[in-house]
Amino acid sequence: MMELPDTNIVSIRLAEAPDLPALRDIARLTFAEAFSARNTASDMDKYLDESLSLEKLAAELAHPESLFFFAEFNGRVIGYLKVNWGKAQTESLPEFALEIERIYVLAEYHGKSVGKKLFEKAFQLAQQKKMEAIWLGVWEENTKAIRFYRKHGFVEFGKHLFRLGEDEQTDVLMKLKLKQPC
Repeated sequence: MMELPDTNIVSIRLAEAPDLPALRDIARLTFAEAFSARNTASDMDKYLDESLSLEKLAAELAHPESLFFFAEFNGRVIGYLKVNWGKAQTESLPEFALEIERIYVLAEYHGKSVGKKLFEKAFQLAQQKKMEAIWLGVWEENTKAIRFYRKHGFVEFGKHLFRLGEDEQTDVLMKLKLKQPC
């Protein structure tokens, strides 16, 4: 039987250049788990090969306005977070906004608050950087994630196209305004 994590012993740490192979592995695995059932194999393969390759992830990891974080349990990477600000954002939004571009957790750890811990890391970073908002894009068919973000105060503010292989899909853009200390 799989050992379930106590969220107090799930650690969150910054992913760095030597972590690139582990980043590629968790990114590809979690994306496939999340979307393979609702997309064609050819579209999934094309997306994984083009968007989650070592070369593409290395460039993203090296960008000065992007950070990756790992969620780890017993030395195993079980999820990750990618945030962007400034010119690294995937949409032209004000520079005082932090984008959560990716937040993924292995399916076997869903419902164990791992995603919440990654989300809290993004929130802490936004506060440290004195951002006014956090925003993200979520596939319009991912109703579970949309419910999660609404529950945490995010509101819809637009849409954009997301290409998965040859398939154009629609992401709902959502943001959360942050209160700044006086």
